[in-house]
Amino acid sequence: MPVAGREGLAPRLRGVALGVILMLTAVSSTRGQMSPGPLSAPHQDLDSALKCFTCHGKGEGSMREHCLACHTEIAFLVAHGRGLHARPGTEKCASCHPDHAGRDFAMVAWEEGKAESFDHARAGWPLEGKHSGPACRDCHKPAFQTSEVARLSKRKDRREGWIGLDPACLSCHPSKDVHRGALGVDCAKCHDPRAWKPAPRFDHAKTAYPLTGRHAKVACDTCHLAAALKRPLDAQGKAIPLYKPLPHKECSACHTDPHAGQLGTDCSRCHNSETWKSVDEKKFDHERTRYPLRGRHVTVPCARCHDPGTAGGKKPAFAACASCHADAHAGTATLAGKIVDCAACHRVEGWRPSTYTPEQHATTRYPLAGAHLRLDCAACHRKNPPGVPAQALGRAAVLMRPQHERCTSCHEDAHGGQLAARPDRGACEPCHRVEGWKPSTFGIAEHARLKLPLQGRHASVPCAACHGPARQGLPPLPGRELLGRGGVALGLRETSCTDCHFDPHEGRFAARGERPKANGCVACHDTRAFRPSTVDVAIHRTFGLPLEGAHRAVPCQDCHRESKAAPSKSSLLLNRSEAVRLPFILKERTCEACHRSPHGNQFAQRRDRGGCAGCHNEDVFRPASRFDHARDAGFPLQGAHARVACARCHPSRRDAAGKPFITYRPAPRECKACHGPRPIGKLARIDGPEDRS
Repeated sequence: MPVAGREGLAPRLRGVALGVILMLTAVSSTRGQMSPGPLSAPHQDLDSALKCFTCHGKGEGSMREHCLACHTEIAFLVAHGRGLHARPGTEKCASCHPDHAGRDFAMVAWEEGKAESFDHARAGWPLEGKHSGPACRDCHKPAFQTSEVARLSKRKDRREGWIGLDPACLSCHPSKDVHRGALGVDCAKCHDPRAWKPAPRFDHAKTAYPLTGRHAKVACDTCHLAAALKRPLDAQGKAIPLYKPLPHKECSACHTDPHAGQLGTDCSRCHNSETWKSVDEKKFDHERTRYPLRGRHVTVPCARCHDPGTAGGKKPAFAACASCHADAHAGTATLAGKIVDCAACHRVEGWRPSTYTPEQHATTRYPLAGAHLRLDCAACHRKNPPGVPAQALGRAAVLMRPQHERCTSCHEDAHGGQLAARPDRGACEPCHRVEGWKPSTFGIAEHARLKLPLQGRHASVPCAACHGPARQGLPPLPGRELLGRGGVALGLRETSCTDCHFDPHEGRFAARGERPKANGCVACHDTRAFRPSTVDVAIHRTFGLPLEGAHRAVPCQDCHRESKAAPSKSSLLLNRSEAVRLPFILKERTCEACHRSPHGNQFAQRRDRGGCAGCHNEDVFRPASRFDHARDAGFPLQGAHARVACARCHPSRRDAAGKPFITYRPAPRECKACHGPRPIGKLARIDGPEDRS
């Protein structure tokens, strides 16, 4: 049996392999002992005992995996779920391709017996209609093998293969696409295999232009081969039908407009596809004429304006409303002194409401602004007002020229004449706006011209808190009979702090008090808030106790302890019962009045009787910046004494109450009181770790 050698195999190994094969051949009398039979012609290059594992493997993986590794075109179909090999039941290649059947074996064992009997539906492509007529090789030929699978195939003679076809229609019928790709590549959307014409699956109603009326009876070529189209030509110069894009949005794309564009391009407004002569009067667009019908005119029967017997004759006048309607205002509706047509103030949608706008009203002697813009016209232009003759008002009976010189022409004085003595006689405009009666425009700047300018907290207090009828915490105002409908008092006499607020200091700092202050409350407070006080170091100097040193940082309430009380909820006069008293009385002004001496009576015999200021200042208690040991103790610290800590000579002890204090007096002045006897052979020294002599 001939054995194909492998390239690169050493001669010695090749000889050993040949010897083994010859030995086995001698033992067996039949070829079947080594192989079931010769391989078919396509696989003959594998017909060697040394290449069995190429297909059968060495126990690793299935034989199908080895087949697909070589036949990549079949692997592609399986991976993409296409063709017979991707269907269930085809996993065992040998069931259809039993090799070892000899060189002449065609490699396919047809289940049906022959290729012509193959059930093509098993390949995922049932043969229907005209596809069922042609012989197998009429389709399975190299000319139609255009898919990716054909390029992967290693078959030398592609005429013997069955794969490589593409299911797209144009892969086999490239010349049949008369649409030139305008309708896509899926021919099956409109055609089926039974016949190319007619297209049974095409429904014109599903396109952008459904065929209705007489359009449904028109032959296809009448539109798709129309001379007005830019039709493509075939190789012989014959026009090809144009299917897409095809102009169809306007009737004028195919039909001549008998109206020459006068009524627009949308013919369907008046006509339909059943017949041109049938006109729907309800759809007739009167807007296209010289007098568009709008509003209530739309509901007027045609015969009210047009004579049905002479519909094509003279048209009615329409230049002005007065052509049909009488003047309802008897000539009182004028602009700039001239009578105007109804359309200047009314609409065809309805006589009411009037269309006369605030912008138009602005051109009159009384422009509308603010809240007047929201008023109904009838609020000023009243119907049948008293004292005006009916014939002067006209059929509408509306007063067109009301009085408007002053606010009181329409509104009563809400303040009961309180401001009548002013030069403007109490006009509303200086304090109110037409945008709304409230809030008043009389603000902080205007109030500054009065006796009490609004500053600080007063600037945020609502006007009604002082001027309103329900001002809480203050004496009540007179009744509405004096103040008017608004109930607001405008001439208040309360201008000083104590006119509205109680004095928590009980008059001590008033003009006739124990410690009077100029300007009263504002000497120590401002209008922003009663607390904190505006008293600073400079002002405190005027109280007889200058704040110096550390006293500057001491909170006020540490000395004036009544300040720790919670402030009153209200300082207004009528809430006096809830007031917190702040007398701020301090009789003692010495250090000892506030601070306990840590020295006890040790310095009571001094001339200043142990006053703190002799050794300390207000900046800090420690160190005693004013104390001079040589001057005040009579014992200069010299030499090594200057380095000794104070506590070595002035130890801390406890008094009878157990509180610690430092002993400053009496202090020993003799050396032996502090230093012991000198050791023999050594110099005298001062005891303590500080002594290094």
